Amino acid sequence: MTELVEHSATLDRSPANKDKRSLKKKDKTSIFTKIAMTIILVIIAFPFIWLVISSFKYEKDIISFPPKILADKYTFENYIKVWSTIPLLDYIKNTVIFSGGVVLTSVFFDSLAGYAFARMNFKGKSVFFYFVLLTMMIPFQVFMIPLFIEINKLGLLDTYAGLIIPKMTSAFGIFMMRSFFVTLPKDLEEAARVDGLNEFKIFLKIMLPLSKPTMLSLAIFTLMNSWNDLLYPLILTSSSKMRTLPAGLALFTGQNISFYGPVMAGTVISMLPLLIIYMFAQKYFVQSTAMSGMKE
Repeated sequence: MTELVEHSATLDRSPANKDKRSLKKKDKTSIFTKIAMTIILVIIAFPFIWLVISSFKYEKDIISFPPKILADKYTFENYIKVWSTIPLLDYIKNTVIFSGGVVLTSVFFDSLAGYAFARMNFKGKSVFFYFVLLTMMIPFQVFMIPLFIEINKLGLLDTYAGLIIPKMTSAFGIFMMRSFFVTLPKDLEEAARVDGLNEFKIFLKIMLPLSKPTMLSLAIFTLMNSWNDLLYPLILTSSSKMRTLPAGLALFTGQNISFYGPVMAGTVISMLPLLIIYMFAQKYFVQSTAMSGMKE
């Protein structure tokens, strides 16, 4: 009897049994992780799901109490109403021009500044860089009135140039691009200098192609911020024809506060371009994150 007990205890301690127990633990952990991630995903996605469903509801179902996720009947009238009530096509055009102009100029100039702070040596480099970082701590509300006065004095109020020029560079973009350029090995530029390339050609032909994932990530961040910006275009535009989507929808809400359905329909329309862009560009976020951990 004692021999059987000892033999069974030996079998329990065998590598095969240990592997089985570890696999069971891993399976339980994996199931628990999947359940937890599903719950978190539902919590995060719930407001967006509510928004999309409510954009097809009648007004009485949207404001009903207690609120209901689903309605008995659905309609496309909210989308028809938002197109017929406000100049949504002009708002979309203005948003595309504003956001596209900011993305193109900001990514280029931020890359130049980030490369200079990361790879070039000049007097006061650290002081200038810390000053750039310091500007990130100043909220827009502090300097929005001086900015409005300056744009008005220059005659750029209610113009595309007045919207794009103040956002042609950003402290966050400079910091992000510098953080990437610091990780690149110095052998690249040294070999390029031996071949006779000057600093700008080194940046343009060697460093810039290597920074595509980071630049695309920065472009998406900049696009999202510009596309969803409300206060900035609301201050620097005065006519309805120059409003962007967030500013136009905000005014539409103020003028027609009881029509929640069209506002939700307009919000869904404004979200769709960003959602589509993010779906196709999410791989660049992964590449940028992976490359940010590289060291020389």
